[in-house]
Amino acid sequence: MSVIVYIENTEGLLKKSAFEVASYAAQIANLRQVQAIAISIGDVSNSELQKLENYGISKILTVTSDNLKSFVNQAYASIIAVATHKEQADTVVLSNSFTGKGLAPRIAAKLEAGLVSNAISIAAFNGEAVEIKRTAFSSKAIVTVTLNSPIKVITLSPNSFEVEERKTSAQIENFVPDIAATDFNTVVKEIVRATDKISLPEAEIVVSAGRGLKGPENWGMIEELANVLGAATACSKPVSDAGWRPHAEHVGQTGIVVSPNLYIAIGISGAIQHLAGVSSSKTIVVINKDPEAPFFKVADYGIVGDALVIVPQLIAALKTHKGN
Repeated sequence: MSVIVYIENTEGLLKKSAFEVASYAAQIANLRQVQAIAISIGDVSNSELQKLENYGISKILTVTSDNLKSFVNQAYASIIAVATHKEQADTVVLSNSFTGKGLAPRIAAKLEAGLVSNAISIAAFNGEAVEIKRTAFSSKAIVTVTLNSPIKVITLSPNSFEVEERKTSAQIENFVPDIAATDFNTVVKEIVRATDKISLPEAEIVVSAGRGLKGPENWGMIEELANVLGAATACSKPVSDAGWRPHAEHVGQTGIVVSPNLYIAIGISGAIQHLAGVSSSKTIVVINKDPEAPFFKVADYGIVGDALVIVPQLIAALKTHKGN
């Protein structure tokens, strides 16, 4: 038996989530005294893959092919399913990222496996059964799910599991699975990335703003604050609907769901739809001139005041602190 973990990369570099899921899979493998085996698809150098040796991975399957350089959902799912059978794995771990959400149900269907998504706890095995906690109802509740199937598929909620270093020596093996031509009926021809910005789902710090900024002309201070903090920028739905910011920055129930270590909400009232997309954040800081804004009820820290006055002062203070 073994635990298989799918490792995501962007243009040949392992994502932050890759180390989270590797550490999570390695902890499950260690508890059960089996191997944690990673599978990487796409052009990733051996030196990059060997970083996984620091997180308990003892074997790495690498799949490289010209038609797999871009993400192909059905083909990737087939490859991971074939690898699961090859390594006699009974547990498959992925990140609950955009990619993982697409892959997990397909893998589960191919393996006739039980699936739990958005897991926030380590899997507790009791014989063939396993219990896992996950968030539900837009993170307003925590549910304990029991899987009784011979094979389990788990997607881990980003930033929910602390990465734990576990030094190993990993063997890298080229894996050439037999994949059906029908898995390539739909392919991605081109991906255009915003290389100058931090990815929202991957960000550890997010600076987000709403209609309290009064207009797009004031957005420069949000980008400056994000730059000082090394953060990603985001916005509320009304802001993206008004065209102040691109829809790719909209966080909330109908936008991108984020779970950074720090979420700074500026001029956002805190409607339930917005809170549903950010409530998994470890620390929430709210800046709003309305002391009755709903966001203050869930905030860890709050500042009542005009964002146009507070934010420049915060930027100046942070720059002074960094200078010292």
